[in-house]
Order: sequence, then structure tokens, then C-alpha cells
Amino acid sequence: MDWFTDFFALAQQWLFELVVQPLGFALGLGNRLEEAYDGTGWLLVGLIQVLLMLALIRSLERWRPVEPQQDRRAVRVDMVYTLIHRLGLFRLAMFFSLDPVLDMVSGEMRLAGLPTWQLDALWPGITDLPWVSFLLYLLVFDFFNYWLHRAQHQFEWWWALHSLHHSQRSMSMWSDNRNHLLDDVLRDVFFVLLARFIGVEPGQFVAVLAFSQLMENLQHANVRLWFGPVLERAFVSPRFHRLHHSIGIGHESDGKGTLGGHNFAVLFPVWDVLFGTANFELRYDPTGVRDQLPEEGGRDYGRGFWAQQWLGLKRLAAALRPARRQG
Repeated sequence: MDWFTDFFALAQQWLFELVVQPLGFALGLGNRLEEAYDGTGWLLVGLIQVLLMLALIRSLERWRPVEPQQDRRAVRVDMVYTLIHRLGLFRLAMFFSLDPVLDMVSGEMRLAGLPTWQLDALWPGITDLPWVSFLLYLLVFDFFNYWLHRAQHQFEWWWALHSLHHSQRSMSMWSDNRNHLLDDVLRDVFFVLLARFIGVEPGQFVAVLAFSQLMENLQHANVRLWFGPVLERAFVSPRFHRLHHSIGIGHESDGKGTLGGHNFAVLFPVWDVLFGTANFELRYDPTGVRDQLPEEGGRDYGRGFWAQQWLGLKRLAAALRPARRQG
């Protein structure tokens, strides 16, 4: 992998010197060029991801689609979400608004005597090998991702935000980033702090996120694909995850109007198996949220980006209102 690392470094330097550095000086941000160089790495990773999506995952969607794309406008809005996240716009906003806060929190944790845990130092000579530590980080992140995802389906206020992700009736490879921005902030803050706590190096952090995101693009793809009776239980497939988006099954555990669901794992179904939320039925159901159906009230989740964000805040306010009265 040394050749790829070298190639990536050269490409990052070229993109930085050709585009990012002149833009930084033009905007009067010459004193932030070190951070801008790091941001160029995120931008380059995002560009590579989008190219892989178009070259590989889109080909799978054309090969064996689950359903014809009936709502192309909804898919185009999902593309906006993906480009905002993968091309660094969301990361840029996080950098200027939340990174100083995260640095302060990390400093307070150290002052309070909370130790950081170097996960790759568990077994010197073994766990510090790059590919071994990469797999360890994937497992740890996926474990916490599972429980965070379950929490999004368990608490009314969090489901009010997360339900936007489930409201897509025309699933595609672009649907992964269809989230409320506040929901993304909550998740990103948690995982940045987790990465700092277990000692993930910046390069490994980028690699873990990039790999996970590409796998999630595949899982959301409009493709009739499962991994067979053995691998289906080892890795989350598009079929496994589509069931998580199925109306009812994916977001209800005890019938109509309840919260919960099945198939919360992001990469490894073992967590769903261990904690009793796995569903391996070989089926491809319609996707969405039950209250979107005309016979269930036809709730509007918004057609455009800003409408979806605004309606998510209104759902959140409605979910929190009873709690304020009780307090």
C-alpha cells in the first residue's frame, strides 16, 4: 500500500497548491493553511469515493435494480447531501464551529485524569500493524455505531431527526447521507471523541471513515444483491440493510406506532445477531416511514433540502414538547 500512500500524498499536494492554497489567500485565510492542507485530504478522499460510486456501485444498480427509479427529484436531493458531506463542506463547517469545542473537551478530559486508551498498543508487534489496527478500529467503531443507531430509533426526539433518513421512498447509492444536519453533528462529535479516546491516528481515522462510507453507499444502493447464506452473516449487504429501511419492519419492534426496528449494524451483522435485532429474510420491501403512507396520514418529510431540514426541526420540537411540560 506504500505506492497508494505516496500517490495520495502527491495528489493532495497538487490539489492544495493548485486550488486550495490560492483560494485560502484570496479569502484572507493564509494563517489557516495548515488546517486547509488537512482539509484537502478530506476533499480528495471524497472525490475518490464519488468516482468509485459512479464507476462501480452505479453499475450494480443498472445491472439488477430492485425497482425502477420513480422519483428522480428525490434522488437528486440525496446527491446534494452526498456532495455536501463528501466534498468537505460539512467538514469545513464542523472545523470552524465545533473543532475548537472538541479540542477543549479533550483537554478537559485530560485535566480530569481521564486516560486515553491506545488500542493499537494492546499487543505490541501485532495490533500496531497497520492492517490489524485498521480492522480493530472498524470493529470498535461498528460496535458503537450499532448502539448509536439503536438509540436513534429508540428515543422519540432522536427518531424525529433520524426519520428523515428513512423517509426516502426511492433508495439509491446516494441515500446514505440523507440525514438531518443536527443528527450528523451529534454522531460526528461522538465518533471524533471516540477516535481521540482510543488513539486513532488521523490517517487511520480517514481510512476507516472512507471505507465505512463506501460500504454504506453500497448498502443503500438500489440493487437486488445479497451475499449468500454464509457471507450474509459476516457483512451487511444491500438486502440486509434494505430490510432496515422497510416500512414497519425497519423502524418498529412491537407493531404499528412503536419505536425500534431491525438490522442496525453498519458493517458487521454480528451485533444484530448478538443483541437480537437481526432479520435475515430474503425479501425486498418498499422503503419509507409508515406515517408517510396516505392511509396513515401522509406525513410530509419535505421535497427539497431546506424543507427537509426545517420539517425535521419541527418534528424535534414536537417530540420535546411533552418533556418540557412534565419538567
